[in-house]
Amino acid sequence: MHKLLTDSPGTEMLLLGNEAIARGALEAGLAFATCYPGTPSSEIPEQFFAISKETDLYFEYSTNEKVAMEVAAGAAISGLRTMVTMKHVGLNVAADPLMTLAYTGVEAGMVIVNADDPYLFSSQNEQDNRYYARLSSLPMLEPTNTQEMKDWTKAAFELSEELKLPVILRTTTRLAHVRGGVKLGELQPRKVKTTFKKDPFHYVCVPAVSRELHKLLLRKYDQAVEKSENSPMNEIIGNGPWGIVANGVSVNYVMDAVSDLGIEDKVSILKLGFSYPMPRDLCVRFMEPLEKVLVVEELEPVVEHELKTIAQETGLTLEIKGKGVGELSRLFEYNPGMVRKGIAEYFEIDYKAPLPVDTSDFPALPGRPPNLCAGCPHRATFYAVKQVYGTDAIHPTDIGCYTLGLLPPLSMGDLVICMGSSVSSSCGFSRATDQKVASFIGDSTFFHSGITGLVNAVHNNHKFTLVIMDNGTTAMTGHQPHPGVEPETTGLDLPKVSVEDVVRGCGVKDVHVVRPYNLKKTIEAVRASMEYDGLSVIVSKEYCPLFARRIGKARKARPFYVNLDKCKNHRDCINLLACPAMFLEGEQVHIDKNLCIGCTVCAQVCPENAIMPLKG
Repeated sequence: MHKLLTDSPGTEMLLLGNEAIARGALEAGLAFATCYPGTPSSEIPEQFFAISKETDLYFEYSTNEKVAMEVAAGAAISGLRTMVTMKHVGLNVAADPLMTLAYTGVEAGMVIVNADDPYLFSSQNEQDNRYYARLSSLPMLEPTNTQEMKDWTKAAFELSEELKLPVILRTTTRLAHVRGGVKLGELQPRKVKTTFKKDPFHYVCVPAVSRELHKLLLRKYDQAVEKSENSPMNEIIGNGPWGIVANGVSVNYVMDAVSDLGIEDKVSILKLGFSYPMPRDLCVRFMEPLEKVLVVEELEPVVEHELKTIAQETGLTLEIKGKGVGELSRLFEYNPGMVRKGIAEYFEIDYKAPLPVDTSDFPALPGRPPNLCAGCPHRATFYAVKQVYGTDAIHPTDIGCYTLGLLPPLSMGDLVICMGSSVSSSCGFSRATDQKVASFIGDSTFFHSGITGLVNAVHNNHKFTLVIMDNGTTAMTGHQPHPGVEPETTGLDLPKVSVEDVVRGCGVKDVHVVRPYNLKKTIEAVRASMEYDGLSVIVSKEYCPLFARRIGKARKARPFYVNLDKCKNHRDCINLLACPAMFLEGEQVHIDKNLCIGCTVCAQVCPENAIMPLKG
């Protein structure tokens, strides 16, 4: 039995923040869950995926976030409690349905989990998605610890059902991946089937209908304001003359800093958990007796600006600052030391930061730059394309493990914007320049948002080569399934959608399917595609080695070694491939047999045939 199905109210369990959210959804009677995986949210749907195999919970890895939002919307409007999860940039993809879903509302509780990524640990930007609540007029909750992540998820369903609106539950990387004790509540039974009640003049958003729905949304917003004003999630702590306002993980940093500085009696803290709509009256009551206020919030000065507006409109003249105090900026994550220093500086507290531990006598740690894994088929694909196209071609790439192809010595990545952009931007490059264009996209990303760009390329007669790197899984976020995976690898009886069939169905005439470990044939296919006068697609198929090992399909091959008697030390193996299984000892190249998977690519590259399989 999955641990999150433990039916023992009152028991305390150590949970990851994302696991706590999943448990809270189960305690709320979640019946229907969708997602597109994206760090830092990925562990939430992983729980549902496993639990759906043991229970009647419906779960799917949807094709992309927009689809996930729309599938979940259909279930929630029909009357099932529903959750959809995604990372911050995923909400950009789902923003179209989100905005109108706020108008239609829902019948049963619908919670949208949005995980922001300050410091860009695994993202192309660090946008602040608190703005999406304000853009859509939807309520937003921001828990601060694992217990709240569980409890407030359940509360989010109840709030959603009461207002008949989706509710956004916002976390950040630090909260999503923190571990803490969680006291379990009671698991509610789930309602898994319902009947949709037709109401086209409410759900069909033509202009005449939407005009009325917008009025309805604003009335619901007023209800949400009242809820926020009276919510225990918004809390004033202490009664000192100095004010600090914080949300999310920053609340923990503030509480620790106040304790460390010994100023508990001098500080009043406003914890914003039900952070939108802003509890305006509560903010006024909080600020009225204060001398000054410091706002501690990661990323954008959202609360800072809103507090300044409230103060101006109500005639309050106290000083309110946030960004620009100490190291509190719009960049990256905050940390306890940064917050402690900022509080001390703003309130003019005599404070001396503790000296860092002296590590001058420690040896320097070896560098560990991000790299494609040993034996990754993407490395062979990049090598083959580079051999044919040289260094003058343009190589738009996409979001996935293969984004690491931008690093030398492969240096096969010239532009990354967002999921699917490699295909569409290639259309622009091919028209705007006379350079050759060969772009890269992964199999999961192709299904996510590459197909529409490919249709555009066919219809508008663009000329470039698209390389679809099909490693049989959604590798970067943890080996989740997608429409193109083999059913046997997931344990799900779901049909496979063939990448090659989709490509041909889009109208592409020149299609090549290659096995990248066979460099000679792969290079031949790349050369043929480059010489083709039109749009060409190469599907490079080989399992991700880590995934292959996980599903019992790892290569049955011996690791390789460098025969020092034959090696002339050209170092093509390192200088062209840079497989992490290779290393220099003195001036000689060696291969770590514990990392090598026997893919043979380096042996094919070696001009002296000095790389051979180990015997025995």
